[in-house]
Amino acid sequence: MGGSAAEAIAAQPAEQGLAMLDHVFLSVSDIERSIAFYTQALAPLGITDRVDFDGKDGPPGHPDLKGFGCKGRFILWLRLGVADSRAAHVGFVAKSRGEVDAAYAAAMAAGATDNGKPSARLYYDPRYYAGNVFDPDGYSLEFVFKSWQHPKPKSKSKPSRAKAPRPRLRKAEGKHKQRKTAG
Repeated sequence: MGGSAAEAIAAQPAEQGLAMLDHVFLSVSDIERSIAFYTQALAPLGITDRVDFDGKDGPPGHPDLKGFGCKGRFILWLRLGVADSRAAHVGFVAKSRGEVDAAYAAAMAAGATDNGKPSARLYYDPRYYAGNVFDPDGYSLEFVFKSWQHPKPKSKSKPSRAKAPRPRLRKAEGKHKQRKTAG
């Protein structure tokens, strides 16, 4: 194998619409505080849908869950329990550097602790832009924009309208005749 992580990251083509994870559960020590925090921190990323799952509707011992997502896809689920901040690092996709900045600011306003102000993470790749915080239970969160994973905006310039070369005229048997020539 060999090579650096940065080289492996840079070599990957953008796969539009490819989800690598379906969902993540985090155990939190204060469910209401965490709901308030994530509601505010994730809104700039468009993660604004909320759903509650009653554990009694699942198999025996299933916890109550508080879900966060968008467009019917719930990716983050909180459950009341013993928080172990070393157990998880969660990276949330941002569509732009501006979304990273907004999510970082919202998280800080909601009570996060700074773990790296938004900037390019040159040690990964110059196109890797992220802001990092710790949530109220100490979980490491990252709001990240990787430009190579997003489609490039289509150019709005008009297609060029170069004129076709004019055919050359040749005399043939005393009359003018139009013929195309290679050229």
